[in-house]
Amino acid sequence: MLNKQSQFPQLDICTLSESGKNNLIVSRLPDYLQEHRNLIFPHRHNFYQVVLFTKGAGTHTIDFQSFEVKPFRMYFMIPAQVHAWFFEGEMDGYVVNFSETFFQSFLLRAEYLETFSFFRGITKECVVNLTEDLSKKLTFLFEDIINQSQSGHMLQQDMIRIILLQMFIRIEQSGLIQENQAFQGKPNALLRNFQKLVDRNFINLRLPGQYADLLHVTPNHLNALSKEHLGKQAGEVIRERVVLEAKRLLVNLDYSVAEVAYTLNFNDNSYFTRFFRKYTGTTPENFRRESVHTNV
Repeated sequence: MLNKQSQFPQLDICTLSESGKNNLIVSRLPDYLQEHRNLIFPHRHNFYQVVLFTKGAGTHTIDFQSFEVKPFRMYFMIPAQVHAWFFEGEMDGYVVNFSETFFQSFLLRAEYLETFSFFRGITKECVVNLTEDLSKKLTFLFEDIINQSQSGHMLQQDMIRIILLQMFIRIEQSGLIQENQAFQGKPNALLRNFQKLVDRNFINLRLPGQYADLLHVTPNHLNALSKEHLGKQAGEVIRERVVLEAKRLLVNLDYSVAEVAYTLNFNDNSYFTRFFRKYTGTTPENFRRESVHTNV
């Protein structure tokens, strides 16, 4: 089985930092792009990334869903998501990268970031189109973060944490994300635990009943919750996670389709091909060719 760390190019926040040890990177977009000119290939991070575009065009792809780059559109990416961007013309905006541990010593609830819609890993909710009023407020906050990062004050990181949380809360309270959701309501704790379990165990556990046992509920109850909050059965949640990982692996040309199938715990390549075609409408080989052609 492939080593999980080598399945896809993964960037570490320390390697992107000038000091090599920071858990935070704050930059204006032109400076960031100049410093990291080679970051055009599809890759994943081991950190969170927040990007606000104030000028420019092109496309930004997150987990194989493509979005138009345009002014006052924000992107939120969590660790392990695969993304790539392709810009046209002059770009401007802001970038903030922070590690998974950046807020842990600051917040009592380790899972606090997951209460924000845009940090749950649901791709369509990672992209937020700002109103004119909100964009002005967030631009001011980003400038404040830039100033704090250059201040050298001993409490600068705590102040940046406060500003970021203010930014996240303003966006969540704006209702801009909920307007695009087919299924609304307060996230269910048990369902969130189910999603976490799927993310950690989808290679070996493929049946809703297996997760229901881990959560100490009945499969019917788990399905009902999934249908109510996500609009899909629990089995579909599991299959979508398998398909997503398959896509992430197929983009890496270092591995054959058979190796990808083996890594995902399929008994044979033909079964993997049937599974992938059933839920994507194309074969793994065709998906790989199309992805390479579009550089996604």
